[in-house]
Amino acid sequence: MDNFDSSAYLKRLNLSAPVEPTVEGLRTLQKAQFLTIPFENFDILLGRGIDLDPEHQFDKLVHRPRGGYCFELSGLFLRALQTFGFKARALLARVHLAGKPSGRGHQLSLVLVEGRRWVVDVAFGKDNPRGPVPLELDTVQEFNGVQYRLADGGRCGTMLQKRGDDDWRNLYSFDMEYVFPADIDYGNHYTSTSPHTFFTRDRVAIKPLEDGIVTLHNYRLTVTRNGQKMSEELPEGQRYLDALKIHFGIELDAPCEALKPIAQKG
Repeated sequence: MDNFDSSAYLKRLNLSAPVEPTVEGLRTLQKAQFLTIPFENFDILLGRGIDLDPEHQFDKLVHRPRGGYCFELSGLFLRALQTFGFKARALLARVHLAGKPSGRGHQLSLVLVEGRRWVVDVAFGKDNPRGPVPLELDTVQEFNGVQYRLADGGRCGTMLQKRGDDDWRNLYSFDMEYVFPADIDYGNHYTSTSPHTFFTRDRVAIKPLEDGIVTLHNYRLTVTRNGQKMSEELPEGQRYLDALKIHFGIELDAPCEALKPIAQKG
């Protein structure tokens, strides 16, 4: 039986009471975790790797001032869903942001509630839908002024798309195949160790806000609120660590010099 400390989890999310296994409860839980626990990959760049052991995962994301990347954040969220009585299971997705599909390197959740199936994500960074998306093709959902839909992805299964200025942009695709823990371990190992992935080369932190979002890509910190964007380049050292704490609530137990150097491009 999963020893999930629901009281500590709810406190971390600033929720005063457990949610009910309803659509509204699903929306509440997704929003609370999405806005509270940041997306970040610093353990990879500290050479620690990503440990998906449930107790380690819970300690890092709930008890410590840290965040995680998709397999950590989605794993925690799935355990929370199941603890609060939702019928939920993991799905694995192929990311399409670079044009061609990746391997199954992204985790999300499939939830059956009130007679409908929903795909729910808390770990896709700045392009993450801010609410559950019903598993229905061509049904447009809008969150904070941004439109999403699920479309037929052909051989890739079902495609999540985001509306751009002129057309729909492919985000990721998934199918309904059952996901075993070993499938997640395989995806996590490649994504967190291969020199060909974004997460082993670049520093990233993302924390959504009610009225915007804060992002860090390597040294570039960008704060967007109510459509207004401000950016700055952060130096290495204490100011970098201070920015992580102020903007993302991340406190690293390591000096800045311990992070893997950022490769020069060009």
